[in-house]
Amino acid sequence: MSIEVKVPNLPESVSDATVAKWHKKPGESVARDENLVDLETDKVVLEVPAPADGVLKDISAEEGQTVSEGEILGLLEEGKAQAPAEKSGEDGDSRKNEEDSGGKPAESSAPSRPAQADESAARKTGSDDKLAPSVRRLVAENDVDPSAVEGSGRGGRLTKGDVLAHLQGAGARPQERVKMSRLRSRIAERMKDAQNTAAILTSFNEVNLQAVMDIRARYKDDFLKRHDVKLGFMSFFVKACCEALRKHPVVNASIDGDEIVYHGYQDIGIAVSTERGLLVPILRNVEQMGLAQIEGAIAEYAEKARKGSIQLEDLQGGTFTITNGGVFGSLLSTPLLNMPQSAILGMHAIKERPVAENGQVVVRPMMYIALSYDHRIIDGKDAVQFLVAVKQALEDPARMLLGL
Repeated sequence: MSIEVKVPNLPESVSDATVAKWHKKPGESVARDENLVDLETDKVVLEVPAPADGVLKDISAEEGQTVSEGEILGLLEEGKAQAPAEKSGEDGDSRKNEEDSGGKPAESSAPSRPAQADESAARKTGSDDKLAPSVRRLVAENDVDPSAVEGSGRGGRLTKGDVLAHLQGAGARPQERVKMSRLRSRIAERMKDAQNTAAILTSFNEVNLQAVMDIRARYKDDFLKRHDVKLGFMSFFVKACCEALRKHPVVNASIDGDEIVYHGYQDIGIAVSTERGLLVPILRNVEQMGLAQIEGAIAEYAEKARKGSIQLEDLQGGTFTITNGGVFGSLLSTPLLNMPQSAILGMHAIKERPVAENGQVVVRPMMYIALSYDHRIIDGKDAVQFLVAVKQALEDPARMLLGL
C-alpha cells in the first residue's frame, strides 16, 4: 500500500518551508520514524519521519523546492525492501555471456559498449546532461567546455573539484553562486530591519575578570561533579546582566507602536553560532535561575542548535540578548539589536593587559564589553550606568551571588 508523505503542521506564523535535504533515495528502504527529509523554515529545520516501514517509492518535492503545509513530499510503499534487481541491457547480457563461456568474454555479432564508455563519450561531445546541477552551473558561469576537462568521478563524470582544478590551472578566477538559505535570508532581513527601524548607538567599558577566574579555578571541579555541567563565563555574565536589568528596567523594555513595554521578567537570549547561521535561543525567567541552571540550559540549547533539532518556540520572545564574539577572537565589536528588543550586550576576547590597581601596575585578564541600544527609549546615561552595573557585578561576583 502506498502512503503519502506530507508536509507536517508548520509552526505558527510560518507559511511555507524549503526542502533542504532528502536522506533517502527512491528505491531505498526506510524504517518507521526514520528521518526521511529535512524542511527548512526561517528559523528551524523540521524533520519529516517515515510513517511506516517500507520503501521510498517516489519523491514529489525536490531539494530547494518551496512547499506548504499538507503538500505531498513523496510516496512510501509500505512493506519490506526488495533486493535490487539484476541489471538488464547490454552490460547485463555481457556479464551473463561471460558466465556461460567460463568467465571469458563471449563473442557477439552486435557491437556492445559499456555504460561507462557511453557516459565518457557523451561528455567528450560536449553534452552536459550527465553533469550534476552544481557542476553544470559552475561550467556555465565560467564558460568551460566539459569535453576539455578530465573527469575523476564515477564513470568519468566531472566533479566540482575537476572543474575548479581546471580553472585554476588555466589561470582563471572561479566563482560560484549559491542561493541563500531560508535562515540566512531571515537573518539578513532582521538585521536590515534593525538598522532601518532603531536608532542604534553603542557604548563600551572594560571588565577585570580576575575574580571570576579565581572562582572558576577554585570550584570548577566540584561544580562539575555536583551539577554535571561545566562552570563557564556565560553564566556569570547572564547573572550580571540580570542585576543590571533590575536596576535599569528601561534596558529590558521594548517599543510597541507608540508605547514602551516594560517587562517584569528577564528572558535573555544567548546567541549560538551554527553551520546554518546564528540562532538565539531564549532562557526564560533567568532572574529565578542559579548558575548551574543557566549553564545547563545553555549547553542543552547549544547541542540542539548544532543538531538542528531546536524548536521555533525556543527562539521566540526574549527581552535582552548576549552575544559572545570572543570565542572567535573578536576584541571589540558593535552588535546589532535583536528586534524588538532594545539592547544587546557584546562579550569579547579575554586578554591580559596592564592595569593600575592601588597605585601599582599589574597584569589582569581584561575584556571589553559593548552595549548596543535603541536610543529612541534608552538614554546614554542609562546605557552607561547599565554597563557600569555589569562591570561591578563581575568584578565583585561574591556580592552578586549572595544577592547583596
